[in-house]
Amino acid sequence: MKVKSVELIHLDVPFTNHTNQHMKYWLPHWRIVQLCKITLADGTVGWGETIPNYTWARVPDDIEDRIVGYAAGDLLWEDSLGAGVQQALFDAIGKVLGTPAYRLLGTKIREWCPLSWWAMDMPAKDWARQCAYAAKQGYMTAKLKARTWYDLHACFRAIFKVVPPGFKLDLDFNGTLGDAASAVQFLETLEQYPQVAMIESPIPQSDVAGNLQIRKHIRRPIAMHYGSPPIATTLQQDVTDGFVVCAGAYSIVQQAAVTDTVNKPFWLQLVGTGITTTWAAHLGAVCRMAKWPAITCMNIWRSQLIAEPIQLRGGYHRVPEKPGLGIKIDPKIIKKYQVDYSWVDPPRHVYRYARANGEVTYYGCGKQALHNEYPRDVMPVCEAGSECIPVEDDGSRSFAEIYKALQKSHTFRRLEKTKSGKK
Repeated sequence: MKVKSVELIHLDVPFTNHTNQHMKYWLPHWRIVQLCKITLADGTVGWGETIPNYTWARVPDDIEDRIVGYAAGDLLWEDSLGAGVQQALFDAIGKVLGTPAYRLLGTKIREWCPLSWWAMDMPAKDWARQCAYAAKQGYMTAKLKARTWYDLHACFRAIFKVVPPGFKLDLDFNGTLGDAASAVQFLETLEQYPQVAMIESPIPQSDVAGNLQIRKHIRRPIAMHYGSPPIATTLQQDVTDGFVVCAGAYSIVQQAAVTDTVNKPFWLQLVGTGITTTWAAHLGAVCRMAKWPAITCMNIWRSQLIAEPIQLRGGYHRVPEKPGLGIKIDPKIIKKYQVDYSWVDPPRHVYRYARANGEVTYYGCGKQALHNEYPRDVMPVCEAGSECIPVEDDGSRSFAEIYKALQKSHTFRRLEKTKSGKK
C-alpha cells in the first residue's frame, strides 16, 4: 500500500492553568504540537504527532519527496522520517491489516503500562498541588525536575502531606548536583523518604568515576540516558541501574534488546499528548524491561487531542486493542487549536533566587542556562529556606533597574527583607 499524501498541521495547545504559571517562562514553545496525517492509496488515514521543539527526531522539510508514492510498509522502521510520521505510518498500516500497532512492533508481554506524571521545578506549594492532582487522576508516580536552588526537603514534606502513602517520586537533577561529593552528601539525606524511588542524572553522565561513587553510596536506583556515556562503557563499568530511552521505533527495539540481555529496566521518554502516550504504550507492551513508568508529559496540556482520553488505574493505562494506534482525532480539536506558527517566545523575565538570610541573587539567563550559572557561582545545594521564582517584567521601575543591572553581569546580588522584615 503506497502513501498518497502527507499533511503537517500545527496546533497551539494550551498548558493547564497551573502548569502554565511556570512553563510559560521556560518551555512555552512546547505548546506547539505538529500533527501528521498520512493518507494511503486506499484512503486509509494514519495519525501521529511531533513536539517539534522537543523531540528525538523532527519531521524533515522534504518529507513529501521521501514518502509520497512509496510503499508504507517499507517505511515503518525509518526513524529519520521523524516522530509524527513514524507514528502515523504504524497507525495506517495497522488499520490496513486490522491489527493493533504493538503486533507490528513485537510480541506483547503486558496489557497495562505504567505512566508517570511530569512537573518542572516549582516551589513547594506548587509541587504539592501538582502531585495531589496527579494522584486524583490515577497516577502513582511523579517525575520531578529536582534543582539545587530549592529547599527540596521542604518540597517533599509538602508533597507527602497531600498524596497517598504509595505515591512515588522520581527525581531528575539533570546533572545539577555537580560532582560526586556534593551529590552523595545531599542524596544520602533523601533516604529518609521511602517514597523517593529513583534518581536520574544526579551529576553529568560523562563523569563515569563520579557516577560509580554515587552508586556505591546511594541506596536508590540511578537512571541515565541510554548512550551517554557510550553503552559499552556504561555496561562494563556498571555505572547505572537502568536507562532513559528516547528514540524512534528501530532504535528503541535495539536498545530494548540490550537492556533485556543485561536485565536493566528503563522508561520510555517520548514527549507528547495522548497520541504519543498511546504510541509509548504500544512500545511498552512489547519491551520486557520497560518496567519503569513512561514519561510523556501528557499531563501538561489541557487536551490529550484524542476522542477518548486515556484513563489511569493505579498508575497504569491499558494498551489499545483497536487497529493501528487505536485512537481517533476529533476534527473539532484541530479546528480549535490550529495555527500557522511553530514557536512561542517566553515573556521577558528574570529569576530571583532567595536565601533564608535575606540574600537575593537575580539571574538574567534562561532556566536552561541557569543549570550552568548557579553552580558557577558556588551557590548552596538545596539550602533550607531557599527558593527560586521567575519575576516577569511588569513595567515597574524596580524591574527595569534589576534588568539593567543584569545586562552588565550574569548575576545581580543584594540583601532584601526576609519574612521577618529584617535585612
